[in-house]
Amino acid sequence: MGRGTDRGTRYGRRRARAALAVLAAAVVGVAGCDAAGGDSPAPSPSASKRATTAPAWDTSPESVAAVGDSITRGFDACAVLSDCPEVSWATGSSAKVDSLAVRLLGKADAAEHSWNYAVTGARMEDLTAQVTRAAERKPELVAVMAGANDACRSTTSAMTPVADFRAQFEEAMATLREKLPKAQVYVSSIPDLKRLWSQGRTNALGKQVWKLGLCPSMLGDADSTDAAATLRRNTVRDRVEDYNEVLREVCAKDRRCRTDDGAVHAYRFGTDQLSHWDWFHPSVDGQARLAEIAYRAVTAKTP
Repeated sequence: MGRGTDRGTRYGRRRARAALAVLAAAVVGVAGCDAAGGDSPAPSPSASKRATTAPAWDTSPESVAAVGDSITRGFDACAVLSDCPEVSWATGSSAKVDSLAVRLLGKADAAEHSWNYAVTGARMEDLTAQVTRAAERKPELVAVMAGANDACRSTTSAMTPVADFRAQFEEAMATLREKLPKAQVYVSSIPDLKRLWSQGRTNALGKQVWKLGLCPSMLGDADSTDAAATLRRNTVRDRVEDYNEVLREVCAKDRRCRTDDGAVHAYRFGTDQLSHWDWFHPSVDGQARLAEIAYRAVTAKTP
């Protein structure tokens, strides 16, 4: 009689626990419906993680388009006051440079699947139009180097205001993303223009070319080191640093964009890396150094 009572008690307890379990399951089920909306099941943790994780950067894109200014056109690398796109760091075919496109695609494929839409003299305000043209090719990677001409003006007061520079770059990126939602973007920093002045001013021929109007805000009155000239050059230097910060910040908002983390700006161009025509633009060797920096940034496993 006692053992039967115990069995009955244990049976009653099991029934009570089972009822509680059913009730708890029902409560959880209602909460899940509310969280997911309607009768849809709540997303699993792994599904939520997949939805919010940025896509992996593709270190081997199959096509490249370049936009920017005279540096990307190879200006003054082969002849005075002339473009030389075959030595462009981004898309050039020269074996002496081994451009970003050649390194990524191979020489044969680079000839068919890379395009240069940069324009000598272009400023950031021109980038949207270049991006629009480049988008017609549907490149998997867009390489950007722009902004030097926004600082290289007739006077420091004529330099592009930082707020305008930001708005123009944001417009270009928005246009690119609208037309090429899955394209990757590599953004080069702007070189240290004051460093280029300090190296190039040692060459008499280069200084004569500078007098033709090459980057007056930095290169004007090249031998003067008085207070006014120093202030002018430092103002240009500071503006370039501000521009580079804008490039970094705007790019960081796009999950398919990465910069060189300031590597081009930090690179210490020597006379071997400067054009022997104007001693300011990159030489063929300088273009090769830019290609190396870009390739390292694009193929890095993590930015």
